Amino acid sequence: MTRTDLLNEQAEEFLPLRPPVLEILLTLGEGPLHGYAIIQALRDPDGAELRIETGPLYRHLRRLLEGGLISQSEEPPPGTRDDDRRKAYYALTALGEAVVRAEGRRLEGLVRQTRRLGLLPGGGTP
Repeated sequence: MTRTDLLNEQAEEFLPLRPPVLEILLTLGEGPLHGYAIIQALRDPDGAELRIETGPLYRHLRRLLEGGLISQSEEPPPGTRDDDRRKAYYALTALGEAVVRAEGRRLEGLVRQTRRLGLLPGGGTP
């Protein structure tokens, strides 16, 4: 079994993801961020516009760390502003990326089925 096969098998154990967890992982898919930057990104009108408070965010981050889906580093990414240098940064791990891909495939299947039933535009009979 290849490493990719093993990651894909492990990823399935985390599904389905709760919406806030998926949004956090998707946000980290763009690169390492500190907690406050994650909160701000989740409020982005081009994203999910998910409002998450500090306490719940850090509980989710702790669980994601424990599950191995993200890593934490005190080393800021290159180009970080000086006032952000003392913060902990979170990043997707290979397992986290595999989980996001697996959840994307799962959701894609649900969307296909919903379209086939005519409950979404783009398929089925109205």
